[in-house]
Amino acid sequence: MELIFFAVAFVCGFAAYQVKLPPMVGFLVAGFVLHMAGYKTTALLDQIAALGITLLLFSIGLKLKVSSLMKVQVWLPASAHIIISTALFCGFLLLLGVFALPLFIDLNWQTALLLGFAFSFSSTVFAVKVLEDRGEMSSLHGKISIGILVMQDIFAVLFLVASTGKLPNYWAIALVVLLPLMRPVMFWILNRSKHGELLPLFGFFFALVAGYQAFEFAGIKGDLGALILGMMFASHKKAGELAKSLLSFKDILLVGFFLTIGLNAELTASALVAAILVVSVLVFKVALYYVLTNVVRLRARTSLLSAFTLANYSEFGLIVCALAASSGWLSSQWLAVVATAVAITFVIASPLNARANDIYVKIERWLLPFESDSRLPEELPVNLHNTRIAIFGMGRIGTGAYETIAQSFPQAVAGIDIKPEVVARHVKRGRRVVTADATDPDFWQRLNHAKVEMVMLAMPKHNQNIFALEQLQASGYEGQVTAIANYPDQQKELEELGVNSTYNFYLEAGSGFAEHVKEKISLS
Repeated sequence: MELIFFAVAFVCGFAAYQVKLPPMVGFLVAGFVLHMAGYKTTALLDQIAALGITLLLFSIGLKLKVSSLMKVQVWLPASAHIIISTALFCGFLLLLGVFALPLFIDLNWQTALLLGFAFSFSSTVFAVKVLEDRGEMSSLHGKISIGILVMQDIFAVLFLVASTGKLPNYWAIALVVLLPLMRPVMFWILNRSKHGELLPLFGFFFALVAGYQAFEFAGIKGDLGALILGMMFASHKKAGELAKSLLSFKDILLVGFFLTIGLNAELTASALVAAILVVSVLVFKVALYYVLTNVVRLRARTSLLSAFTLANYSEFGLIVCALAASSGWLSSQWLAVVATAVAITFVIASPLNARANDIYVKIERWLLPFESDSRLPEELPVNLHNTRIAIFGMGRIGTGAYETIAQSFPQAVAGIDIKPEVVARHVKRGRRVVTADATDPDFWQRLNHAKVEMVMLAMPKHNQNIFALEQLQASGYEGQVTAIANYPDQQKELEELGVNSTYNFYLEAGSGFAEHVKEKISLS
């Protein structure tokens, strides 16, 4: 049965990708198609989906530092949004009940408040997938979005504890005491797991056993345990490598999650109408995200991209409705309403996020008047005075290029990277590196590249390099451009867009190693 599910998911995901939509849209459509064909979700598929979400939260934790949640730019918008949007959704649902619409007429203020709370959340799964696909997990708007979602997860756990009456047991005290003490041991095990097949198995063990199962045993939501365990490893030097080793497993398992949304939706006419009505007010939820993040001094673009990333309803709504339906508080039809609304918002938000930068450029003049005059340190203008060679992306390839060029032109080269921690590490080693987002159209408008003779695009995501190239050309740059690629078709695309030379990381790494060996032989 599950083979049929994943086969249909592949066909629909492939079709979506061919029309420039994210594959996840196809996976959602696949769930609805299978449901209409008479299929139902299975226990195994539900387990696959649960495993995917747990690994996702563990992966988020690997990239998240507790200090980021303490920033006012995160906790204030997250807290205010939960309160305000819950009240707004509650009022809207009760208003629809006044007009005697099916399903809405049966709501009282308590059930409307419950549904309003469910609709106030945004999808962690969707947001992380969108940010990962665009290579923006480390961008400021990506960090703000993930921080808000983690705060929402904390509110979710508090709600589940309060609504079920299930309190943590005495083993929770043991977890609080033992986890900090065990951290050096866990770090030692991670170091000794090296780089092979043990590394992803390490991730599975600590996400699913030490994280999920241990917290469930202590009476705490297991998903929260996976997130916390991931956060404990976030400061380790191998955290990024561990996250990459889990990436393919997590993506495959999350296909099961997207399938279950469509498979669980009983699409009656009244449920579909109710879902469309709920989706129609999504714009107010997105606008509220924008206003609240703008209030805490984020730039207009950062606020807009954060709002677009969160422009959906959450799978958590399904959990709330399932709990309410099992307790007799809601009609079971509301499960179908929420599942359908979640799926529709995913379909809407996918192209919205894909064209987020283009949309910002078109409406920028209306947003800028409301932008704060003061700037956060992360969003200050970038100065590249006297720079002749600019390298975007200071990972292994960018760093190698910087070191080679700096030997001959130490004052003429500068590096640019999106990650403040990466920049700080380079600056500490005496390199001239600044923090900036190369996918930010405003960055290219502020950047004075009159003296820059060559730009090297060495960012890890192909679409990042493509967008940076487009913005560079739009800003009137006439110098040389070189870029990295992972595959020949990516090289061809870059060259067709005007890149002067490309470097295929996989194909040319061997030749670079051979040149290194030849130099060593000649010296001996």
